[in-house]
Amino acid sequence: MTHHVLRFDAGTDVGERRKVNEDSAYAGPRLLAVADGMGGHPHGDVASRTAITTLAGIPFTADPAADLTSGVAAISDRLDDLGRDDPGMARMGTTLTAMAWDGHGFTVAHIGDSRAYLLRAGELHRLTRDHTMVQSLVEDGRLTEGEAAGHPRRSKLVRALQSGADAEADLFRHDAQPGDRYLLCSDGVFGFVEPEEIRETLVRAASPAEAVARLIELATLAGGHDNATCVVADVVAPSREVSREPLMIGAAREPGLLARLTGLGRLTRRPATAAGAAAR
Repeated sequence: MTHHVLRFDAGTDVGERRKVNEDSAYAGPRLLAVADGMGGHPHGDVASRTAITTLAGIPFTADPAADLTSGVAAISDRLDDLGRDDPGMARMGTTLTAMAWDGHGFTVAHIGDSRAYLLRAGELHRLTRDHTMVQSLVEDGRLTEGEAAGHPRRSKLVRALQSGADAEADLFRHDAQPGDRYLLCSDGVFGFVEPEEIRETLVRAASPAEAVARLIELATLAGGHDNATCVVADVVAPSREVSREPLMIGAAREPGLLARLTGLGRLTRRPATAAGAAAR
């Protein structure tokens, strides 16, 4: 495949029942990433923001596997530092699903239960494995996928990036094809939107922005029980119409932060979508 680029968009919504958005996400020409602060622990927003801002500040090279490996280590170190400096932040943690683009495919780093999906030729494929207790039970044959979806402890993580804990991310290579569409999302999306609805949305949406808005709308219509965040990216030929300006949203969105990390002159701001999903 000749060199291709990403056409991307991202969106997040705090939900109807949460006061704080503990999700963070980033979408740019070289990096797509979603992080979801761990529920049941304090300062999930700080943890997800730390993950995304740390990765966003990395100058990616010709070796994205090494870049992501060092980035994950840097996140872990930073979470440890924050926990030591402030006991209230001890044990805070986050998921992370990150995909580094090199023009031909992705290197993926994944830990926790945020997800990456691929839509290719109309078929939806899940690229990542949930690091949850329930997923382990499914793989052991002790639960069906249907039983797992409704299990009361389906969000119980067995691996995450967490202050004071060692954890290793899955790291793998994925080759892309022109026309591929990718979705990264928190469990506030896939936990409330059925797989077939996700597939149909990705098939029908004319653009990543349309797909993002519709997915968050569906999550909200399902009750808005959790923060809902997603990044959608298409593999396309280079063109003047393809934006190169990165987006940083959710808890990671602080005034001036993206400009400082990337050298851009201003902070990228996502307008509210028709579904009411602002980048907040």
